[in-house]
Amino acid sequence: MMLVGTSGWQYADWRGVLYPPGVPQRLWLERYGECFETVENNNTFYRLPTRQTFESWRDRTPDTFVMAIKASRFLTHVKRLKDPQEPVERLMAAADGLGPKLGPVLLQLPPTLKADPELLGACLGRFPARVRVAVEPRHPSWWSDPVRETLSAYGAALCWADRLGRPQTPLWRTADWGYLRFHEGRADPRPAYGDDALRSWLRRLDAAWDDRRDVYVYFNNDPGGAAVRNAARYAELASAGGWPVSRTPTGDLA
Repeated sequence: MMLVGTSGWQYADWRGVLYPPGVPQRLWLERYGECFETVENNNTFYRLPTRQTFESWRDRTPDTFVMAIKASRFLTHVKRLKDPQEPVERLMAAADGLGPKLGPVLLQLPPTLKADPELLGACLGRFPARVRVAVEPRHPSWWSDPVRETLSAYGAALCWADRLGRPQTPLWRTADWGYLRFHEGRADPRPAYGDDALRSWLRRLDAAWDDRRDVYVYFNNDPGGAAVRNAARYAELASAGGWPVSRTPTGDLA
């Protein structure tokens, strides 16, 4: 199953693209859930919401909805993965308010954090076994066999990432599920992605997984509603290629 969505849903310039002008912002999540079946919640990186907020998101979305969450920057950028027990426990105590709608947890590492497989393993080991964790390193020192082995040992997915149509990571398969983020395309108008770039990523996913595996795909190129349009088009191409795909918008987008 390919689950396709966007990184966040509260963007003012999506009014008139995903959100009709008459829909108030307090109902944008409900509208988003009508159009998409999954979202990557980036707000949780900047400030960890209360459990009650996660429960509210659970109650306001359809039964089949899946919310991936970006781990708090306190864990990844302040603590830099050190002493992970308390931050992970606090994160999960809140995020478990999503119940069955909790998707993967994304650990996006600082670009200045150099590879430390032992530190990474100690952090991954603090997450409950039932929770899927994706890791997005951003320093080139992470591309080594010990890192790959650590991710595989904990069943954590290396987050594949694209910027300007180019992979930002090795295309390692370290779990029986996948995670892909689109950060910035080079099509017009920027930062949109064109069909050639989207098809190239479908070929990469086809080579790594079959349609019985879950692959989460999120578009982080939000300006101007590019993420919404690209996610819908990507889902269309994936479906035409034989993938079962989660709900995405149909029809014309402004």
